[in-house]
Amino acid sequence: MEAVLDQPVLVLNRLWQAVNVIGAKRAFGLLSRGHASVVHHHDDDFRVFNLMDWVDFSQSNPPLEAMDQVHTPRTTIRLPRVILLAYFDRLPCKELKLTRNNVFERDKETCQYCGHSFEREDLNLDHVIPRDFGGKTTWENIVCSCIKCNSRKANRLPHQANMRLIRKPVRPKWRPVISLVLGNKERERWKDFLDLAYWNVELED
Repeated sequence: MEAVLDQPVLVLNRLWQAVNVIGAKRAFGLLSRGHASVVHHHDDDFRVFNLMDWVDFSQSNPPLEAMDQVHTPRTTIRLPRVILLAYFDRLPCKELKLTRNNVFERDKETCQYCGHSFEREDLNLDHVIPRDFGGKTTWENIVCSCIKCNSRKANRLPHQANMRLIRKPVRPKWRPVISLVLGNKERERWKDFLDLAYWNVELED
């Protein structure tokens, strides 16, 4: 039960913009309080259900996979994959943690000096401006680099090593955040929402 309730649920605001990813347990809490509805892709269309209607729908349309359902003492309920908030219409401003994996994701596992792609275990993180030159560990100063380029640059500025960045490193804004925390299965499941209602939103700083 706990593993099922830990599964990710995409959260849309009232404008149908993706704003968060939460666990199924929290999603059921929002549904039970009437703070959200379930959005379900059904017969080539999107249908919206309150919790009681979703329970009824679950009885007539049982899921195929065990991990797609939650059992209660009285019934079995389909696990919601997307919910629509009833009261929230802003896009929250969030920052992404500066971690090794998130830098690899931002740079698409590509060395930012030679432009070649590598497995993550064959990549390093490079301070564009070395720490000995006052460079800080920030999104704007950290890039992926392959072992060869990292060794060639050493503790120098790029121009001192006759090297150039293929793109300037930047801090990811809210738009990439959800993408970075998703696996391929969730990306495909939520593709319509992320492509149509989310990625085209103009964001403000």
